[in-house]
Amino acid sequence: MLDQQTEQFLGHLYDCAPELLKAGDLARRFAALIRGDDDASLEQWIEDATDSELASLAAGIGRDIAAVRAAITQPWSTSPVERQINRLKTIKRQMHGRSG
Repeated sequence: MLDQQTEQFLGHLYDCAPELLKAGDLARRFAALIRGDDDASLEQWIEDATDSELASLAAGIGRDIAAVRAAITQPWSTSPVERQINRLKTIKRQMHGRSG
């Protein structure tokens, strides 16, 4: 829940730039899709976002919708290996340019 000052700021912002109201709504809907809190279809979200400030995000998701859908619905995750991948990338960046 937002505090009163934030609500007033957002109200003023939305009055000045109404397209941000739609973008904010789309962003909240997308977050709900990712969390699995919303049963709406990803295709519907892409269609709704096509003529908004999030059009480029919608286009990118549309280009590889199968991968996005799998990421949302499948229980598999790369989280266990992300730490190792990050560590290896850090070492690579640190060592770049240090060889003879």
